[in-house]
Amino acid sequence: MSTQPVLEARPKVFLAGTEASVTLRVSSAGTRGPFRIRLLPAEGAAGRLRHPEVGELCRLPGDGTITIRCTFPAEQECFFRLEELSSGTPVLAAEARVFAVRRDLWERPPWKGDLHIHSNRSDGLDEPAEVLAACRRIGMDFAALTDHHRYDPSVDAIRAFDGCPTDLVMLPGEEVHPPECPVHIVNAGGSRSVSSRFAEEAYARELAEVEREVAAELEGFPAGDRSQYAAALWCFRQIRSSGGLGIFCHPSWIAGSRFDVPASLTDLIYSRQPYDALELIGGYQLHEAESNTWQVARWAEERARGARIPVVGVSDAHGCDNGKLFGWYYTVAFARAPAWADILPAVLTEWSVAVEARPGEVIRAFGPYRLVMFAHFLFREVFPRHDALCAEEGELMLAWARGDRAAAGALGERSGRVRELYRDLWAPA
Repeated sequence: MSTQPVLEARPKVFLAGTEASVTLRVSSAGTRGPFRIRLLPAEGAAGRLRHPEVGELCRLPGDGTITIRCTFPAEQECFFRLEELSSGTPVLAAEARVFAVRRDLWERPPWKGDLHIHSNRSDGLDEPAEVLAACRRIGMDFAALTDHHRYDPSVDAIRAFDGCPTDLVMLPGEEVHPPECPVHIVNAGGSRSVSSRFAEEAYARELAEVEREVAAELEGFPAGDRSQYAAALWCFRQIRSSGGLGIFCHPSWIAGSRFDVPASLTDLIYSRQPYDALELIGGYQLHEAESNTWQVARWAEERARGARIPVVGVSDAHGCDNGKLFGWYYTVAFARAPAWADILPAVLTEWSVAVEARPGEVIRAFGPYRLVMFAHFLFREVFPRHDALCAEEGELMLAWARGDRAAAGALGERSGRVRELYRDLWAPA
């Protein structure tokens, strides 16, 4: 019985417009040719291949490995096809996919993150430190714990890993609910709490100043919307000044048989855009997931009008092991390094996509077109290996969070493995 061959390519991500070496390996010894290898870009004619010993028509070396020089002319997905010629007619035996990107994207590896998630310190099910560990276990490179009204749980979660080496970027955060304002706001990565300021005397004075500032500009809007918009604007400014990302949350959420935020106020927020990023794909249960479709449609219309709207995807999960929301929605940020100093500006400058990965469904990305194209390649060819490495680290983080101090040594031994994977899969410039 013949075994269906598997073709593997290394590296997998190349710099468009340059010549590079690609090592192809066929796993099945039953495929020895004669065969030919073709490079087919998704757009355009077949690419040119060069090999020092053989031409396009060849037999596979004994170890099943062959190294080829080729040029990827433009940014796109490309297909290496191994075609058997023994019958006289080329028959596809195996295929390997790679992706060529322009330099600006080649310099920005992909990092997965969830910037809106809850612990048992508000209405979640898990301890704060366990939430962060569970995020790493499912492949997140960065995460922000964002309990309702409370910033301290996120700080406690981060402190719980003092003395424990981990590659997860752990961010402080909170879900902010301005008084008498229905807008939900996430403070991700801010250096101080916004929620705690609502009890200060200065809040009422500062809010009044913001209301006066925008009154003339918003003269045609209902008074209630103007007041609520001013409260949201004050919050977004506070988050921004503390180095955080202010996220406009679930704008199309239906609660109690109506939109949680009135359409007139939502329209005002979209038109004025006081937020830093839009929760384009949010943590909706399956029966309400159509709200994400509405948000994507609205985002597309706003973009068509000329708006530049950074996007994120978040789970808004309230439990890590209850089979609801956790891991269903997240962000991929294309940043030079897995550090908030790189991830934050990447999101702000639209180097991110929002991801929908509900169980049993095809993973989908939403955002700028070229990033979406690349993200879908990553879902197939890169993230499965990335996630396997993260899963081991996440289990060790959970062990540490539950009192196993021996886990620190094992985590230290695994430090930097995702970066090593990317160095292996990204071709040198």
